[in-house]
Amino acid sequence: MATIKRILVTGGAGFLGSHLCERLVDQGHDLICADNFFTSQKSNVQHLLERPNFELLRHDVTHPLFLEVDEIYNLACPASPVHYQFNPIKTIKTSVLGAINLLGMAKRTHSKILQASTSEVYGDPDVHPQPESYRGSVNPIGLRACYDEGKRCAEALFFDYHRMNHVNVRVVRIFNTYGPRMHPYDGRVVSNLIVQSLTGQDLTIYGDGSQTRSFCYVDDLIEGFVRMMNGPDDFIGPVNIGNPDEFTILQLAQLVLELTGAKSKIVRQPLPSDDPTQRRPDITLAKDRLGWEPTVALREGLGKTIEYFQSVDLGSFRNPTPNVIK
Repeated sequence: MATIKRILVTGGAGFLGSHLCERLVDQGHDLICADNFFTSQKSNVQHLLERPNFELLRHDVTHPLFLEVDEIYNLACPASPVHYQFNPIKTIKTSVLGAINLLGMAKRTHSKILQASTSEVYGDPDVHPQPESYRGSVNPIGLRACYDEGKRCAEALFFDYHRMNHVNVRVVRIFNTYGPRMHPYDGRVVSNLIVQSLTGQDLTIYGDGSQTRSFCYVDDLIEGFVRMMNGPDDFIGPVNIGNPDEFTILQLAQLVLELTGAKSKIVRQPLPSDDPTQRRPDITLAKDRLGWEPTVALREGLGKTIEYFQSVDLGSFRNPTPNVIK
């Protein structure tokens, strides 16, 4: 019989967090979902509220939290530039103070803790694709630094707690992920293009659209999370979790138009500051140590994501910040 664990997921009502909560609740674990609801939606976990092994807690990880748990997944932090740049100091505090508070809990309770880090730690990379050994090319004082450097600092804290206090840590670096329950106004490229297409707007791309990204479907990503948490204690990461298939933003926009059947035009706007020109993970380590690789192709995953956006009332969502691109 599988062991029932007490698990905390911070940022658990967000896009990724809600899928992780659903997976762990379905496995029978005793799940605590903590979220401050800045960019997340209570509707993402509405279907879990009646489950006896699910508990929802409104909490901001910049403040200490005292719980007795076996595992912690730290997903708390706004992850879209338009949102994390809205209050950059708060963003850094979420990454750094959140890591300190949760690592302190993990130390006290002897629990395993996984940090949801990001491919943004690589900045605008000089190495392509990006292996975990690459140290990055990040502007420490730019507009994106609140997120990039906050996540880099959080990784440093995780490894220092491991070395100094023997905390059982895991670090995963997430590459672009998409799927159902993305916030329609999160400012990310997939949601932007789908919403613009479904509402009859022109599709916005930046620069000439030649910058590349690799898009991982959410179910594949969550599988990577769980395998990393349940993996051997001698493998703590960091490990890239993402899809190595690389597409230009222009190709993505054209595929969205094809799948939605929209007659919208593609329009170009200036490239944002410090926007990476290339982003593709080297997932050799994930394959070798976790037996993990993505299985959902972009066309299939986009189809499911478009169906989700067609099924919800876009007008019922609150814009977290006034900076959202429309």
